[in-house]
Amino acid sequence: MTYTEDLPRDIRNRSKRRAARMNSRVPVVIEWNGRTGPLHFESGFTRVVNSYGCLLVSPKEIELQQPLRLTNLSTHQATNAVVVWKGDHRPDGWEVGVELVAAELDFWGVDI
Repeated sequence: MTYTEDLPRDIRNRSKRRAARMNSRVPVVIEWNGRTGPLHFESGFTRVVNSYGCLLVSPKEIELQQPLRLTNLSTHQATNAVVVWKGDHRPDGWEVGVELVAAELDFWGVDI
């Protein structure tokens, strides 16, 4: 076992992050095409945001690598994104990690 394995996971991963993260609940509309179905529109929200993406809570399950269109309901800006991590279903929805395709520094409407 190396020294870094003794550290908590969040500390081991800090240097791997591209940008600072911020806890922020931002209301969003999530749009995506299902594999065999029509275009889906769902209301969701973020738990954590950064310049490159977010931890998103969706009322519906979304598959890994699924392309999305997110609309920030606070700023009315929209951007393309992709699901890069899929978490568990919680009482308020599915947690998914989302990466913005073309990161806009002001997309979330908060100073990060």
